[in-house]
Amino acid sequence: MSRGGSGGHTRVKTSRGRTASSNRWLARQLNDPYVKKAKAEGYRSRAAYKLIELDDRFGLLKGVKRVVDLGIAPGGWSQVVKRQHPKCVIVGIDLLPTDPIEGVTIFEMDFMDEETPARLAEALGGPADLVLSDMAANTVGHARTDHLRTMGLVEAAAVFAGEVLSPGGTFVAKVLAGGADNDLVAMLKRMFTTVKHAKPPASRKDSSEWYVVAQGFKARPDELSPDDEPDDG
Repeated sequence: MSRGGSGGHTRVKTSRGRTASSNRWLARQLNDPYVKKAKAEGYRSRAAYKLIELDDRFGLLKGVKRVVDLGIAPGGWSQVVKRQHPKCVIVGIDLLPTDPIEGVTIFEMDFMDEETPARLAEALGGPADLVLSDMAANTVGHARTDHLRTMGLVEAAAVFAGEVLSPGGTFVAKVLAGGADNDLVAMLKRMFTTVKHAKPPASRKDSSEWYVVAQGFKARPDELSPDDEPDDG
């Protein structure tokens, strides 16, 4: 690697051991200000700043005492919560191995397993103030299929949130371009006082990810009647 150009831009030398796409990815990582900031501030990934920016806008972490982190790996979101609220009970889960975080309970298992929600709820030890979901389904390269698979995860996370959130609680989930499906948004608007979509600045402009932010939990999905009208949010 060599440094050239203005502003300390890092240029990656072509290597026989890397493809052109790998070189582009490496160059983007090396020159990403969020990557550099995460390294300097001790966060495991640049994704930490997505939560920080969402919190700045929506006040997600205000007064939280119990938090669930779905798709916790590598752990940046839980690091943010723990730094702001050291006594907060945090329970995370991911298919991928995650290095331990002091004061955080981490399960390496599939969120879609039948026993998973009960194990998470038991480890939480009480109603949650916030359920975070940075989960995304493995992509197959077909946009519609990838979208449907990710929305399935979001819907499962929303149902789980409805089981564990305390009144007034918050649910945040990663969705893809276009946001959550209409049916899911309608369900969330019956479960929560407000439902909004947001793309934090730390989310790369060329990324298809957005986040749905549902605040003011008021009813579990199985408590909703067909006559319930969603509030505008």
